Amino acid sequence: MQVSVDFCLIPLGVGVSLAKYIAACKPILDQAAVSWELHAYGTLIEGDWDDVFTAIKACHQKVHEMGAPRITTTLKVGTRTDKEQTMSDKVDSVMRLWHETAE
Repeated sequence: MQVSVDFCLIPLGVGVSLAKYIAACKPILDQAAVSWELHAYGTLIEGDWDDVFTAIKACHQKVHEMGAPRITTTLKVGTRTDKEQTMSDKVDSVMRLWHETAE
């Protein structure tokens, strides 16, 4: 099953600068069989259900290995069975409507 996930990992007990922990997930996501895109408050990930959640687990493991004693993660998970639709398809659909209403 294909899944789209909005993934926000927040290490706790490591101070206020979290960028190095988030950056440590990049190689994990690059090596996983998923598509992903970083945004200001998280990461959009899409792919096969098992691949996506294996990558999320690996990110948790990596950040714990870096010294974070706790992690809180929020996930928004979407699946669709009526048609295939990627993250960029969703954005493109909204952008087309924005352009139509601006004309």
